[in-house]
Amino acid sequence: MRVAIVNDLKLAQLALTRVVESAADGEVAWIAEDGEQAVALCAQDVPDLILMDLVMPTMDGVEATRRIMQDSPCPILVVTATVEGNLSKVYNALGAGALDAVSGPTFAEDGTLRDAEPVLKKMNTMRRLTQPVPELDHLRKRSSSGAFPPPSQPAERLVVIGASTGGPQAIVEVINGFGDSFRPAVIVVQHLDEAFVPGFVSWLGSQTGWPATSIAAGDAPAPGTIQVAASSDHLVMGLTRRMRYDVEPAELAYRPSVDQFFFSLKRNWPTPGVAVLLTGMGQDGAKGMVKLKERGWTTLAQDEATSVVYGMPRAAVEADGATAVVALEAMGTRVERAWSTLAATAEAVGEGGV
Repeated sequence: MRVAIVNDLKLAQLALTRVVESAADGEVAWIAEDGEQAVALCAQDVPDLILMDLVMPTMDGVEATRRIMQDSPCPILVVTATVEGNLSKVYNALGAGALDAVSGPTFAEDGTLRDAEPVLKKMNTMRRLTQPVPELDHLRKRSSSGAFPPPSQPAERLVVIGASTGGPQAIVEVINGFGDSFRPAVIVVQHLDEAFVPGFVSWLGSQTGWPATSIAAGDAPAPGTIQVAASSDHLVMGLTRRMRYDVEPAELAYRPSVDQFFFSLKRNWPTPGVAVLLTGMGQDGAKGMVKLKERGWTTLAQDEATSVVYGMPRAAVEADGATAVVALEAMGTRVERAWSTLAATAEAVGEGGV
């Protein structure tokens, strides 16, 4: 795995070099001392992964991430020593196309390297996330089967959003596209290390003006609130219509998994709602979209033109799991319209409202 390092501090460069070289197949592709240099080097030599600092002279990590993803796209992992002081930059970088973020390693007084394991773990996850997407024909065939019967009892409808690379800013744009009177329960599963979730929740609230909370085990969906999966374990909806977290499947690289949450909704939530799959690398959420579509949900996939990475939405479309493919700027309006259609249809068949 050829890994590039972007950091203006020599000590940080040395620490990250040691981390990369400690991996079984780790190799430093190149080192850049600022974002501008990183953009130029990446155009000449695209690595398997970039470890991107945020605060640098000339060009910061957010702008470097944006330009690299436009011109020479490749997986980018934000590595920063001061997460708390750079929360806005972290989420802006994630919105620009970084896959994830992690705190960087440091040297102890005796010269030993501390906190290298989280970076190594993220590097391994990046490797798994960027593997080719397997054939999805079997999902397409299964999705053509008959739909489940309508639910026998009414329940609050949900808007559920799954996202990864480029997701934070996309999520904000979707929610800001809702009308003033449209206040459903919104549940978000964003691929993000749990250490960054509190800051992400705060950032979402500031960007949308909505109440935003982290989901704790036992929480129920709350209308008018953005609720965010808050663990590296998988968020699931339980039989009692309260949420919890499961470690299994432990082998999944996507944590928390959009698929696992969507599967649990198909099993345990009686009323079809609206599921949205936004920009992201890989295929997480595609299988879950198929299941929810079969169950009567409206399933909306972001289009290629507005996706930072058209991986997850593409997988859903290829599996015939998307009711519609929608540009990001139109997604909020489309969600609201789908919600109204579902409610009107339910009332016509006597579901009893939402």
